Amino acid sequence: MAPSSSSPHAVPPPGAGVPSRPPHAATAPHPPHGPLHQHVLGELRRRIVSGTYAIGDSLPSESALCAEFSISRGTVRQALGTLRSEGLIGGGQGRPPVVRSRAVPQPFETFLSFSRWAAGVGRVPGQRTVEVARRGVHGVAADALGLEEGTPVVEVLRLRLLDGVPAMVERDTFIEPVGRLIFEFDPDTGSIYDHLISRGADLHAARHVIDAVAADETDADLLEVAAGAPLLRERRTTRNAAGVPVEYADDRYLPELAAFTIDNTQDTSLSMVRFPTASAAAASLVSPTAGLDPFTAGTAGTAGPAGPAGTAGTAESAATTGPAATDPNQEPTA
Repeated sequence: MAPSSSSPHAVPPPGAGVPSRPPHAATAPHPPHGPLHQHVLGELRRRIVSGTYAIGDSLPSESALCAEFSISRGTVRQALGTLRSEGLIGGGQGRPPVVRSRAVPQPFETFLSFSRWAAGVGRVPGQRTVEVARRGVHGVAADALGLEEGTPVVEVLRLRLLDGVPAMVERDTFIEPVGRLIFEFDPDTGSIYDHLISRGADLHAARHVIDAVAADETDADLLEVAAGAPLLRERRTTRNAAGVPVEYADDRYLPELAAFTIDNTQDTSLSMVRFPTASAAAASLVSPTAGLDPFTAGTAGTAGPAGPAGTAGTAESAATTGPAATDPNQEPTA
């Protein structure tokens, strides 16, 4: 679509131009590429997320999976072990494991790129751009970016898809020197972050705030849910190497399709503080775009939809040890 310069967010009518949800039917596994257990893992994960194996269903037995994929029992158990660690299956103990969740965890090292995360878990990422516009910044975005109200920025509104299914509404606000690079790129063709990095944009570190939010009219139309439906929200402030904010994002996921994970090692600081809030719980992190070390020891966590009003959590994570940082632009959880 052609970028606009100042028009308000124009949202199409519900369902317009959005691919229909695929039928929950199994398909034959593709020929393996790479390690066999990764092939089996990807296929089983796809069946769980697509609904071929519904929540509460038992997976085929190990012997049945061995026969289907022509692999050893050890390879099957390796794939099932990963699905357990992701929280997608549970049970077992002599019986076939049972599907517990359809929400695929998203580690923070892939947080800055929806496309990379989707491809990494065997899904097909997609997008439909609603608007790219240059306009004056205001409200929360102005505060997060440290800009005066009305300073020109570039805003992006996109619907993100997983295997053609609506999964997330993406709202991005970039400072103008970075955002102008988007006008030379078709956002319907792939990752904005990959394009910006290829053009030399400095996207060094980010703070993530995770909470729950009710779907507004735009969310409801694009995600095909009722207004007020609970969504999993990730707000992000990205900074360059000098610590200057360059992007503020507000991404809203269908909670049944995504979960967030935090992995850290004994060499990585991770502090958690709880503080009272008026409504939803939130978790906030700072992480380098290069990603955290692979999980070897320490703690791991999953951030999902927040519960009733009560507390919020703030976590600081960085590549080096040290005290947790504070952000004077951090907005209170509403």
